[in-house]
Amino acid sequence: MQVQKVQAQIEAGLPGSQVTVRSDDETHFEAVVIAPQFVGQRAIKRHQMVYATLGSAVGHEIHALSIEAHTPDEWSARKGR
Repeated sequence: MQVQKVQAQIEAGLPGSQVTVRSDDETHFEAVVIAPQFVGQRAIKRHQMVYATLGSAVGHEIHALSIEAHTPDEWSARKGR
């Protein structure tokens, strides 16, 4: 699966999100997702939300997905370090 397609699906499923996706082989991916929908959610729920945007591609076209999931405020604080 192409990086752009993974990124587009996450962005479509989490409107208003900022998403960066990387992959060296188009089966193993790393995603950084900053989304307002993550406010008040624990890490496991955030990951579930991202996986839900990708549906059946996970486990098929997407063999592995590493996720960093942040709220906009968390991301701003992290960048300010």
